[in-house]
Amino acid sequence: MNIKLHTPKSLKTGSGMGSLKQFLLSLFATTVSIALTFGTAAIIDYNKKQSEKHEIVMMVMYDMCNSLKSIEECDSMIHQSMLYQQQIAEDTTTFDKLKYNMIALLPWVGYTETTERIFSTSIETINTVGNVLFTENVADFYMFRKLYKTQVCDSVANEIKARNPFVTLKGTLDFDYTTYALASVELTKILQKKYSQCKQMMEVSDEEIDAYREQRELIDKGMSEEESAAPSYNKILQLQNSIDSAKAKLKLQ
Repeated sequence: MNIKLHTPKSLKTGSGMGSLKQFLLSLFATTVSIALTFGTAAIIDYNKKQSEKHEIVMMVMYDMCNSLKSIEECDSMIHQSMLYQQQIAEDTTTFDKLKYNMIALLPWVGYTETTERIFSTSIETINTVGNVLFTENVADFYMFRKLYKTQVCDSVANEIKARNPFVTLKGTLDFDYTTYALASVELTKILQKKYSQCKQMMEVSDEEIDAYREQRELIDKGMSEEESAAPSYNKILQLQNSIDSAKAKLKLQ
């Protein structure tokens, strides 16, 4: 038995219900199109902001990591200087040899404030990160980093410069590292804690920081190679002298 289905007259084209149907379908299609357009734009914008956020966080964490390593080396240098003092005190015949080791162990922190200035002075950068506690911890880290430089490294260097203690046995043994060593240990612990907290807040692993470091080192290496490939001032001047000398021989009018 054949059954034929017919469109109700009320939904046929031209009828009132048919026009309503076409209108609703058109409205639905337009709504979906708008939703897809704005939804896609929102997703792209979100991914862009997440990418920018990740880049800023990695830049700051990389700077903190390098600073902390430098500070930990300083802390180790101060401790080693006290060990040399102990060896000299126990065997004064080692003074002439070990005093030069102590001079070489003058503590200093190697870092620049470029990343700190970018992160601390740009409201847009801080808003992109969007984590108040992270921002506060980073600010604290930079504050204690500066404190370490002034209260430990600069203070040791200034006292050594003023007293020149390593010239004599007595001066070497009388130089008191204790205050600097205690300050170094305490500040290093605070910086390690701040750095660890920042990693946890932003869920950054040591592997990510190492990968970022490799990427930065490749970029820095490429830039240094480009600079080294450029001719030096002396080479340029020598070349010009050769040209002038050759021109003189030609006796051009």
